[in-house]
Amino acid sequence: MDAYSICYTSPSRRNSSRIYQDLRSVRLSSLPALDCGLLRKIATMDASAQRKNGDPAAIPHVGIIGAGLSGLGCADILLRHGFKVTVVEGRDRVGGRLHQEKLPNGHWVDIGPNWIHGTDDNPILDLAKQTKTAVGNWDTCSYVFDESGSLFPVDEGERFADMMWDIIQDAFKHSNKASVSIPNSKSLADFFQEKVVEKIPESEPEFERKRQVVLQMSDMWGAFVGSPVQRQSLKYFWLEECLEGENLFCAGTYRQILDAIARPVLAEADIRFNAKARRLLRRRETGDKVRIELEGGQVLSFDEVVVTCPLGWLKQNLAAFEPPLPGRLTQAIQSIGYGCLEKVHISFPRAFWLSEASDRKVKGFAQWLSPNYAPDSNPDRWNQEVVELASLTPETSHPTLLFYIFGEQSRHLTARVAELDDQDKRDQFLFDFFRPYYSRLPQYSEASDDCRPTGCLATAWLRDELAGFGSYSNFQVGLEDGDADIKTMREGLPDEGLWFAGEHTAPFVALGTATGAYWSGESVGRRIAEVYGSEPSH
Repeated sequence: MDAYSICYTSPSRRNSSRIYQDLRSVRLSSLPALDCGLLRKIATMDASAQRKNGDPAAIPHVGIIGAGLSGLGCADILLRHGFKVTVVEGRDRVGGRLHQEKLPNGHWVDIGPNWIHGTDDNPILDLAKQTKTAVGNWDTCSYVFDESGSLFPVDEGERFADMMWDIIQDAFKHSNKASVSIPNSKSLADFFQEKVVEKIPESEPEFERKRQVVLQMSDMWGAFVGSPVQRQSLKYFWLEECLEGENLFCAGTYRQILDAIARPVLAEADIRFNAKARRLLRRRETGDKVRIELEGGQVLSFDEVVVTCPLGWLKQNLAAFEPPLPGRLTQAIQSIGYGCLEKVHISFPRAFWLSEASDRKVKGFAQWLSPNYAPDSNPDRWNQEVVELASLTPETSHPTLLFYIFGEQSRHLTARVAELDDQDKRDQFLFDFFRPYYSRLPQYSEASDDCRPTGCLATAWLRDELAGFGSYSNFQVGLEDGDADIKTMREGLPDEGLWFAGEHTAPFVALGTATGAYWSGESVGRRIAEVYGSEPSH
C-alpha cells in the first residue's frame, strides 16, 4: 500500500466502521495493562513460562525470524520486558522491505515504502518528527495525458480525477456497509463500470469518451494495492481503508526512522545476519522448545518463535513448518493476495518539467492513460504513473522521476532487466521504455542536455526470495473470509510457541503499510510478555 492514496473515514463513521473497531481492539491488546479476552485466555494457558521451564527465575528466550519493521518492533518490546532475544535475518542488514539505496546523483531513495499513510495516531509519523525526517505532500493539480499523449487542460483533468475519487469513496462506503451481500466474484472494476454510468449520464455531451477516461484513470488504483483493479475485491475493499488524515511522502526517506527503531535491537539483541530459516519445528514436535533449523543445518532452540516473514514467503514455504500448520491457518495464508508493486527512479541533470521560464509545469503526480504511441515497448497499453521528486522540501528535492508499476508490467520489466548483463544496458533499456512518457512532460527537448537521463534505479521485489517474490498483502476477487483470514494469522499458535507478525497481520486500518508492520510486531511482543507475566524493565 505505497502509492499515493485516499483515506475515507469521517469522524462520524468511527463508531460503526469495522476497521476502527478492529484498530481499537488491536491497540488495546497491545497495552501492558490488558483487559482483552484473547490475551486473558493466552495468559492463563497451562503453557505458562514457569511450567515450560520448570524454573521461575529462567529468562525466556524468544527467536524472531526477520529484522524488518515488525521484527524490530517486536524485539524492542521484548527487550524492554527483560526477555532474551535472538533475531534470525536472511539478509546482511536490518529493515527487510524497508530499504534505501543511493541514486547516481547522490540522493538516497526508498526502494520499499515511501509514504506514511494517515496522520491520526500514527507512530511512524511520531518517529519522523522525533528524527527530524522531512515529510511532505504536493498541493497540486491532476496532470493527465490522454491515450494519444496530449495533456488534458488542468480543469478537465481535475474533473475526471474528482469523479474517479468519488467512485472510490462510494466503493469504500458500499463495501463497508454491504460486504456480506456482495458476491466474492465482484471486482472494484465492476463497481466502476456501474458507477461511471450514473456519474456521466447519456445526456451529457461526449459521455462515452468521458466514461472511458474515468475508467482508464481507475486503473491507477493498481499502484495503490500492487495488483490490477480488475482483481481488487469489492467485497473486501473496506480492508484497503486507511488511517485518517493526510498521506505524507517520506521526503527524507525512512533511513533515520529505521535507525531509531533498530538502535535498541542492534545494541541488546543477538542478531544472526545472513541466516535463512529452512524449517520451523513447533513445541508439539520438540517437547518444551520451538526450533528453527537454518540453511546449513544449525538448529536454534527457543521458548517462543515469532515469524515476521512476508506473506509471500509464507505462501512459498508452508512446507517449512513441522508439523504442518492447521488447515484454517494454511487457508488464511493462501487466501490473502500478494502484490507486485515495483518502482523505477530516473534522474536528470535538472527538473526540466518545472522550468521557471515557462508557466507550463507538472508538479507532483502525472498519469499517462492507456498510451497508444508506444506499440513496440508497450503493446498492452499499460498506464504509466509518475511522481516527481524535484518539488519536495528544499533540503530533499532532486531532479528525479519515480514511476510506479504493477501487475504484468512489473513482471515484464523485472524479467527484461534481469536478462541484461550490465548496468549500462539495464539503464538504457529503462530509459528507452519510459521515454515515450517523460518526453511528453512540459519543456522536454531531445536536444537539451537537461532532458537526458543521468541515472536509473529500479526495484526487483518480484525476484527477491526473502520478500516472497512480491511486495505486500492485498485483497483479490474470490476472497471469501478476508477479515477472518487476517485475524487467524494474527492470532497464530501461541499454545505451540508460534506467533506471526507483519503487515499482513496488522490492524485492518493499517494492512499493507509500514505502520501496520510496526504495530503488529509491538502487539505480538506485548502478547508474549503478557503470557510470561513480565513487566517492562526499562
